[in-house]
Amino acid sequence: MWKGFLVGLVVANGFEWIAHKYILHGTHRSGKPRYSPVPDSMKSHWEHHREVRKTDFYDHGYVEGISNWRTKNEIISLAVVATGTSLMFYPVSKGMAAAAVYSACNYYYIHRRAHLEPDWAMRKIPWHYDHHMNSNQDANWCVTKPWFDYVLGTRVISSKDLQEQNPLGMVLPAPVSNILNFVAATCFPAKWVEKVPRLSVER
Repeated sequence: MWKGFLVGLVVANGFEWIAHKYILHGTHRSGKPRYSPVPDSMKSHWEHHREVRKTDFYDHGYVEGISNWRTKNEIISLAVVATGTSLMFYPVSKGMAAAAVYSACNYYYIHRRAHLEPDWAMRKIPWHYDHHMNSNQDANWCVTKPWFDYVLGTRVISSKDLQEQNPLGMVLPAPVSNILNFVAATCFPAKWVEKVPRLSVER
């Protein structure tokens, strides 16, 4: 079961990357608005972007809870994804099914806490702070861990203060982190970009 659970965590991180990039941000179309297969989720997410740019990463919608339409949309979306994927995985691997439910709950906890405690976010998930606050908001797609951003070359860092200890985004012994950093710098190097004024939002 544990092997399936670990595989499920990797799959969930990959889904974070895909859903954030293609559903929440939408894809560029020449001369047309961005396209998303779930336009309400894209609308909600870009409103979230505008909010946190104005407030140094804080989003009051999480205080309001489900009375806030953006928060309600996020909870419903996560519940639908968790239910669907866990039912799909269950016949194959109970561990993967459990990972799907855990990952959805963990995503909401981390995302909510990050936008209620920006200082915590800068320390614990700097890749997501960079997603919102640096000059390239079409990058840093992962929220809980930056795994697929490193693998797919979309980790963009705006300052040394916002560089995680290692590409796994986990607290590990220094020798292990050093090895991981060397491998990442060699095979999956992050990009660097400057922060921009907080009121700027791409669409």
